[in-house]
Amino acid sequence: MATQEGADVADAGLTARFDLTKGMVLQEFGYDNDVDEALRSALADATGEELVDEDYGDVTDGVIVWFRDGDDDLADLLMDVQSLLDDGGKVWLFTPKAGTKGHVLPGDVQEASSLAGLHGTSTFVVGGGWSCTRLVDKGWQK
Repeated sequence: MATQEGADVADAGLTARFDLTKGMVLQEFGYDNDVDEALRSALADATGEELVDEDYGDVTDGVIVWFRDGDDDLADLLMDVQSLLDDGGKVWLFTPKAGTKGHVLPGDVQEASSLAGLHGTSTFVVGGGWSCTRLVDKGWQK
């Protein structure tokens, strides 16, 4: 029981960094077999909603992007993911941590984000092998 309680506290502390509320719809891009399933579950639990996939056809409150070096063009992807994002919605970009396969250089993230009209507000480590950069529209600050 102590193990589960400790895990719940860790999940709550981590998900608090995402500033999520119940009922938020999060759309996910770049899902593959290497994503952090525990993190995905914690995000779904925090919103009370299942993550929706790339084919979801309605407005969303936020976007989760899993991106690895060698995937398609990051700037183009970031522009595309904003197409159904509600005003003030955020993009959370997950990239493999430094020193791991698929790592994306911070300068590449910054350049692609800027080209897509986004600004990084924070970067932090999540799960066992991913870093997360929170991106918002350059005209929206919070």
